[in-house]
Amino acid sequence: MPTEGNPYGVAFGGWLMAQMAQAGGALAAQHSKHQSVVVGANDVRFGHPVEIGDELSVYAEFSKIGRSSMTVDVEAFRRDRHEDEMTKAASGVYTFVAVDRDGKPVQVPALD
Repeated sequence: MPTEGNPYGVAFGGWLMAQMAQAGGALAAQHSKHQSVVVGANDVRFGHPVEIGDELSVYAEFSKIGRSSMTVDVEAFRRDRHEDEMTKAASGVYTFVAVDRDGKPVQVPALD
């Protein structure tokens, strides 16, 4: 059995949340030009199970930029590899803080 899944052939929710955090973190790091650490995940909803073998696409966009924090809306979609239709698997709001090499918060630029 893959380590990401349960005995029913479905991905663990924690694994899916981690994929969403990686997508949000990539967006936050690209914008801030610094390491960005996740400090919270809110309103996480699981809509459709992700079966082992499904393809997963994760999309992230900013909903708010603070002094050092960035709030990111994240959605994950699953697709059976033999089908065309994508189904929303999960969504959530992740908060990241940009930090310097010492782990101290740094100011991030405003959105254009």
